[in-house]
Amino acid sequence: MNAAPTPEQVEADTLAWLDKAVIGLNLCPFAKSVRVKGQVRVVVSEATEPEALLALLVVELQHLADVDPEVTDTTLLVHPQVLSDFLDFNDFLDVADRALQQLELDGELQIASFHPQFQFAGTELDDITNYTNRSPWPTLHLIREASIDRAVAAFPEAEAIYERNIETLEALGLKGWQQLFPEPKDTAK
Repeated sequence: MNAAPTPEQVEADTLAWLDKAVIGLNLCPFAKSVRVKGQVRVVVSEATEPEALLALLVVELQHLADVDPEVTDTTLLVHPQVLSDFLDFNDFLDVADRALQQLELDGELQIASFHPQFQFAGTELDDITNYTNRSPWPTLHLIREASIDRAVAAFPEAEAIYERNIETLEALGLKGWQQLFPEPKDTAK
């Protein structure tokens, strides 16, 4: 049985993905500025059950709503020990959206999803387009709607981002992605 990853390793993996893929491949043209300004909060959950993750999600949604955007503009809630199955994770997104509504934060915050097994409907598991939403660990991205509005205003063709991302990943290919994120070598003999 594999030991649970340390929170430090999970955070390092997440930030490497943010820097190499999300920012490095320009999958989200809005991410670089908040990363450079130190406004990305990474919270690594130790939850092992969906209920515990939901409780932390509520705390983090409220925190993001209350904190000055100049301090924290966005939060990555990473949960390596729960919802590792993509279908379970996908089902949890409905629960997460209900929590957002119950807190009366819909319209103020949004939740985006990233997962190591992310798969768009109608695609094969290894389809490179799925990698637009693949992260090293299951992740709920808590985003301010005002930040999205500002970013969209600054990026006049925001609706074209998705298509551009697919083109970028198709040009990169699975081999190129694997070069960005090589599998760790097993040093145990």
